[in-house]
Amino acid sequence: MMTHVVSKETVFARAAAGSLFAGNLIAGASSDGTVDNTTPIDNSVIGKIGDAVAADVDIAVAAARRCFENGEWRQLAPAERKQIMLAWTELMTRHAEELAALDCIDAGKPITECLNTDLPATLETFRWYAEAADKVFGKTAPAGNAWSWIVKEPIGVVAAVLPWNFPAQMFAWKVAPALIAGNSVIVKPAELTSLSAYRMIELAHQAGVPAAALQMVCGRGETVGAAIGRHMDIDMVSFTGSTEVGRLFLTYAAQSNLKEIVLECGGKSPQIVFEDAVLDEAAVGNILSAAFWNMGENCSCGSRLLVHRSRKDELAEKLKAGLSGWRLGDPREEGVALGPMIEQAHFDKVAAYLQTAEQQGAQRIIGNGVRTDLGGWYIEPTVFDNVRPDSSLFQEEVFGPVLALTVFDSEEEAVALANNSVYGLAASFYTQDVKRVLRVASALQAGTVSVNGFSEGDITTPFGGYKQSGFGGRDKGLEALEQYCQTKTVWVCE
Repeated sequence: MMTHVVSKETVFARAAAGSLFAGNLIAGASSDGTVDNTTPIDNSVIGKIGDAVAADVDIAVAAARRCFENGEWRQLAPAERKQIMLAWTELMTRHAEELAALDCIDAGKPITECLNTDLPATLETFRWYAEAADKVFGKTAPAGNAWSWIVKEPIGVVAAVLPWNFPAQMFAWKVAPALIAGNSVIVKPAELTSLSAYRMIELAHQAGVPAAALQMVCGRGETVGAAIGRHMDIDMVSFTGSTEVGRLFLTYAAQSNLKEIVLECGGKSPQIVFEDAVLDEAAVGNILSAAFWNMGENCSCGSRLLVHRSRKDELAEKLKAGLSGWRLGDPREEGVALGPMIEQAHFDKVAAYLQTAEQQGAQRIIGNGVRTDLGGWYIEPTVFDNVRPDSSLFQEEVFGPVLALTVFDSEEEAVALANNSVYGLAASFYTQDVKRVLRVASALQAGTVSVNGFSEGDITTPFGGYKQSGFGGRDKGLEALEQYCQTKTVWVCE
């Protein structure tokens, strides 16, 4: 099981040589088409990625179904699956620097974040679900003279369709609970970020996960994603990404076998600063992190800052001072906090919002917007003041480092502004009033609400949204493990 450990410098050198590769990992013969893989850091070619076709999905699904039916993975005792998962986690721990570097070069994520945040959270997720494997029990019902019990069973063949913004971490959120529950899992990574998923699955097979129990199909959404959504023998799709694509998966399910669909989609999360908020260094740091962490390419990004009128000027000055320590640049360099946008198309979209915001009457008070001197798709963290609730910047998900500031005069107005969105993924607010904490936390329409800080919870707490931010289940927590199972009642008559 020992494998050669690769340093981040080696990964970056291989990227410079154009030799990084991620392709299909299918338990059977598959096509070998590839396309160039470029990095958003400087738009250079760093290697090749697989470009699968619908027939490859068929091959992977057939292998996954055989594996599920013959019990090669499903019928292992939970304690056995746990030991294999823990062995896999130890392998990934040894290769954590390599995995972090792959996400850095592939997605343009700062290496510091990948090493210190993303990979530790990824490994924690795998360990936590491995330990949960043999600690989830069924139950019985009071049935009088009959015997009855309710059990959880794996749902079957699960497809995990991943986003590009947190490649390794979102892989863990979906694959760990789905696999430990006994399902056969097919991973479809984002075509922009396939490298870490490919490497993690290679390590999984080395650790003892059967090849057919965990497979990967690389490719474009319009081919591979659509084939997964319409496939008659996939039992469930777990998707994280845009609301637009989430709608497509619902359509695909309706057109095929009514497979279960779990969606974690867009967000337009509010941050509320009440008049009694303590705006110390920690609070300001949390507000900035909510807005600009991961370049704002985060579904739970706190992109709407609702501030009591009496605190606006003070907060604006503190934000400007706080952002002075956020370095924008090459994400391979230690200490860089902000890298590029993921690709030119997304860069162009975010840049267009900067122009539209000003056309709709908002005033830029922090940031210079687009940076053309860094060789890639870079945008400075930017704050707009006087953002109207009916404007594009207030209502639409930008998915970039752009913060919309709007004032309010009362608690009721703040809550109304916060809920004035088709999304409901997350929200945060700052206050010292305990009674207000109870009122506002209850009134906010969001799946995760944090008080006096920015948080998505931890691995023990479920994560998902209200309204058009998604439905069908939750990532993280035991709730995620349960969503990859189906419930069976066994009733034994007298």
